[in-house]
Formats: sequence, structure tokens, C-alpha cells
Amino acid sequence: MENTKITIRNARQEEGEELAQIETACFPTGEAAKEKDILERLSAFPEKFFVAEEEGKLVGFIDGAVTDEPCLPDEMYHDISLHSPQGAYQTVFGLDVLPEYRCRGIAGMLLEKMIAAAKEEGKKGVVLTCKDHLIHYYEKFGFVHYGKADSTHGGAEWNDMKLYF
Repeated sequence: MENTKITIRNARQEEGEELAQIETACFPTGEAAKEKDILERLSAFPEKFFVAEEEGKLVGFIDGAVTDEPCLPDEMYHDISLHSPQGAYQTVFGLDVLPEYRCRGIAGMLLEKMIAAAKEEGKKGVVLTCKDHLIHYYEKFGFVHYGKADSTHGGAEWNDMKLYF
């Protein structure tokens, strides 16, 4: 299905509540960012927060802080002071698409936007963690699997994925 109606743009502060609802629909309770966290992220790094919109409806988003190290420690999810705007690596905290909008390429559009923005800013790469069933998905975008992550975020098991430019 074509995505002619999908627009990718920066998120706005007033969309925080709606973004939190999308996050809740996409991740288990222990892993989903709370509305407070999303609002703090929107304040700290709005330029690292992209939404997918279809006919005025938010259907997904991607966000992540910037760091000096090519890893995503769990502390970053809850401590925006760890965001280092001039850092070398873009992280991906979450790639969320509402279930009824999946399998239309929207997640890929969001991920490509984040990768392109990181390249434009001269970052060294993009890093994220994912569950086993998503390793192959991120590999399609050039990410390399570096084994199990140290992360225990949400009580789940995660994999380190890195895309170096």
C-alpha cells in the first residue's frame, strides 16, 4: 500500500499526551515510556522526535537522545540530562506505529528520517536495542547485531544494534 498520505515531521510539545497513548499501544507496561518521560524528551530534544501523521492523525513516532558512546544504557530512558546534543551517536528509544497502521512502511519511513537527520548532523552512527524478532528488521536498514545488550529495560532481553556511517 502506498504511503502518499503519510507525513513525517518533528513532534510538537502539545502532542505529548497523544504520543504517550501511542507508546502505551505499542509497548508492554514495563517498557512503555510514561507521559511525563515523553514530555521531558520533547522539551530536551524536540529535533530528535519525529512523528508520522496521516490526514491529521498521529499514527507513529521515533525518538532518541544523543550520546558520546555507541551504546544505549537504560539510564538514558529516564534521565534527560544524559542527552548530549553534540554527541557522536544518535540513539533510538522507541519506534512506535499504531497496530492498525503497521505493515505499510511507516516504521521504515520514521527510521530513515532519524538516520538521515543523524547523517546530516555529522553523527558517527545510530544505536538502538531491540528484541530478537526485530533483529532482521533493523538489519535491512544496515544495522549490525552486536549481541545481547546489558539492558534490562522493562524486564525484557534486548540486543545491541548499531549502524555506523
